[in-house]
Amino acid sequence: MILDLFAGPGGWSHALDVLGVRDVGLEWDAWACKTRSAAGQLTVRADVAMYPTWPFLGRTRGLIASPPCQAWSMAGKRLGLVDQPLVHQAVEDLAAGRDTRERLLASCRDERSLLAAEPMRYLHALSTVGEPEWVAMEEVPDVLPLWKQYANVLRGWGFSAWYGVLNAADFGVPQTRRRAILLASRVRAAQPPEPTHAQVDEPDSLFGAGRARWVSMAEALGWGATDRPVPTVCAGGGPGGGPEPFPSGSRKTLSDARERGTWMPRPDGVVLRSRREGAGWAARHGTGENRAASAPVPGFTAEAHRWSWSLRSNNQANATIRSIQEPAGTLFFGHRANECTWVAEPAAAPAQDTDAPAVPEPIRITAREAGILQTFPADYPWAGNKGQVFGQIGNAVPPLLAAHLLAPHLPVSLNATDFTLAA
Repeated sequence: MILDLFAGPGGWSHALDVLGVRDVGLEWDAWACKTRSAAGQLTVRADVAMYPTWPFLGRTRGLIASPPCQAWSMAGKRLGLVDQPLVHQAVEDLAAGRDTRERLLASCRDERSLLAAEPMRYLHALSTVGEPEWVAMEEVPDVLPLWKQYANVLRGWGFSAWYGVLNAADFGVPQTRRRAILLASRVRAAQPPEPTHAQVDEPDSLFGAGRARWVSMAEALGWGATDRPVPTVCAGGGPGGGPEPFPSGSRKTLSDARERGTWMPRPDGVVLRSRREGAGWAARHGTGENRAASAPVPGFTAEAHRWSWSLRSNNQANATIRSIQEPAGTLFFGHRANECTWVAEPAAAPAQDTDAPAVPEPIRITAREAGILQTFPADYPWAGNKGQVFGQIGNAVPPLLAAHLLAPHLPVSLNATDFTLAA
């Protein structure tokens, strides 16, 4: 089997499904388990830190692990960095067959920090029977020193190992999501996959085909064609969110605005003109409070100025803002301050003799849109309420990135066109 620790809603599992292979996922979160069940993925609902290792001995080909990142992520308090010496000690002890987790956990500032050491408990047990054949692990970049420690241990057990930071956009994901990756194998040289995309188009050369330009949000969401929708304008759709699913009669789309000449995309040549804004953003775009479902629907008039749209990665003062003609910044969710919103700007300065129209309110990204930007299918069966679904999406590994990491170990050929996004 392929064992997937901290399996979440199925980022690694969906990649394996596309590649024609299945895994068994261990996951504690009830709603992530419901999502996995709806997607037809094999799941054991269990606490990875408490589950025994003996059921997997003698039958595990590959081990996957994406430990929870909340203790390390820039979206949180990052107490994992404070606890990092304790986590390194736990990995050292577990690699030697000593279980000191209970004592070390009592000293951790964030109890989730020590979960990053759990894969070593499984790896040590499996190593006693010469398993697994390969390992693939993923976390936020600050965990890279821990992956270095894992790599050194695995090399001592006969693995070839590589660790480093990869940008998901280099592999066709419409998001510049940087992640620390560990790859190890007993049967082949461990090395990162070859990037398929670059920040700008690369021409073909004598050394091979050039790489395509990074995939933009507009391309992934299908907003470049006239028959595709663009961001949804809805009652309660400001940065604080609103009722979802949307109340009957409250839904409009920016495609209406495009038909009236009030929406215009950025030129295709714009590449990563992202920016970070301070408190002035709130003054220009509103307070972010919810509006009642009965409030008037934000709309556009024939006299409105044309707008260009961007995605603001969260509601914090230093949030990254990217045009829809670029990849998104890293998507992360989990609490009110980390909601992604579509924001509008005038596509051109208004004439001096006309009154500038009010800027449309920010529009909260939908779960479908967020899932697509993570390279999940548009119809992926997310389970739970709005907050639970967004939390699953933000914590998942993008399946397309996962497929690039896993394909050489299976081994199978990866056809990126199998990852159909917008529908």
